[in-house]
Parts: sequence; structure tokens; C-alpha cells
Amino acid sequence: MNNGIERIRQGSTSLKPSERKVANYILKNAEKVLIMPISELAKECQTSEATIIRMCRSLQFKGFRELKLSVSASVNNNDFSTDRYRDISAEASIKEISRVVSYNNLRSIEDTLSVFDEDSMEKAVACLADARKILIIGVGASAIVAQDFEQKCKRINQWCEALTDSHAQLTSAVHLTSKDVVIAVSYSGETKEIVDTIKIANKNNTPVISITSYGSNQVQKLSTINLYASNLEQNIRSGATASRIAQLNIIDILFTGLASQNYQESINFLDKTRDVIHNRF
Repeated sequence: MNNGIERIRQGSTSLKPSERKVANYILKNAEKVLIMPISELAKECQTSEATIIRMCRSLQFKGFRELKLSVSASVNNNDFSTDRYRDISAEASIKEISRVVSYNNLRSIEDTLSVFDEDSMEKAVACLADARKILIIGVGASAIVAQDFEQKCKRINQWCEALTDSHAQLTSAVHLTSKDVVIAVSYSGETKEIVDTIKIANKNNTPVISITSYGSNQVQKLSTINLYASNLEQNIRSGATASRIAQLNIIDILFTGLASQNYQESINFLDKTRDVIHNRF
């Protein structure tokens, strides 16, 4: 996660007003901030040093020094893209729609990689590989993402259940143990049904892997390992599609990492499932 500018841009929407004020100042004055001590930045933003430290931690930086190093990397690499997600006009042609939707989908994957943390992904894969069973939960558009992971796991004989009904999520979570794992998919990170299920999993000491948009949210705070999708602008009409693509990209990385833990065995299972489907016809 070296692209500090993109991390601040994506995470700023979930910050408190005083913290967002600092984030916006940094985005507008990135090069200037690099030579500022924290006291000077606090003065420029008319806030306290403590607020700046809280903002850094909310954006997953260890402190102001790490934030400046990450921003410096963005400045040196010229990562100042002003071409943000595009919106669809009211009377858009199919040609325009196809270009805008495709652009937003590609951009969502690129931005997800900018907040991608390899250590967290490695921990998540190891946790899944050691799990007795995997419970993946999501509602609405996130339910589709959960179901996609379930069917992938079945291909390699990995026990996994996707639950999209809130009652089923709660009743299943009650029986989880520390040997199991929950994957909680919620783009907003504030979905009440998901939060309630995680709280039950926490009581059972069950590890929770979250997949949310980048920034501070309830699901992230309650989870053991946090994975992030890009935080799309809320006004774009194709946002729900692009956010799902970003989440599915994370799911694909998780699955591929899990399958690679026992590579040859996974290949054999994939061959068996491919053959059984092929032989139906």
C-alpha cells in the first residue's frame, strides 16, 4: 500500500469532519506537506496534532511519518490521476455505456491494488487453509460475491457455506468455534446484519476476515483481518457494478491463494469437478 495519495483519497469519505479537513489539505498540497512538521500542518488546518495522528491511523498509517513516506512515493511516481470514475449521461448510447462501465470496472481493480496489503492477504489465506469450515456472509450485491466464493471452494473440496439470509447467518454463527473462519463481505462496512453476525463470531473466538471499501467502518473494526476494495465515488450510476468487480477481484486472489496451498491436490479436484460436469452431456 505505497500509493499514499490514493489511500487518502479513498479513505477520506469515512473520516470525521476534522480529520477529513486535514486529508483534503494533504490532497491539495501534497508536495508542500512533505516538508512540513506535524505542528505546522496542524496550524495550517486549524486543528490539533492529535487529530492528525487519529487521521493517519484511520487511514491505516502507523503515524504521520509513514503517511509522508507513502505520499512521497506517490509524488515521485506522479500518481496524481485527476481522471476519476466516470458517470453515465441520461441519454447515453450503448457505445458510451460500454466504455464508461468498462473504464470504471478497470479503474476499480487498479484502485483496489493501490490499497492492497500483501501481509493481510497472506494471513487471510493461511487462516482459510487452516480452517475446519468457512462461513462467508453477505447481503444484497455482496451476496453474489459470497456465493461466487462458495462455488469456487466446492471445486477444490474446501468446506464453505455462503449465507445471504440474516437469520441463517445468525443461527450458523452461534455454532462456530475458533477452528472456523468467517468472511464478511460488506462494501459499506456498516451492514447491520453483517455486524450482528460478526459480534456473535467474536464471542466464539472465531477469526473474521472482512472485505469492505477502504476506510474506517464497523465491520473492519470488529474483524481480525481486513481486506479492502476501492472506495468508489457515491454519485456514479455504475458504482454498484464496479464495487462488485473490486470485491470479486479480492475473492479471486483469496481463492487462488487458498488453492495454491495444496497445489497438486487442488488441480486434481478441479479436474474431477470439470470431468463430472463435462460428462453430463
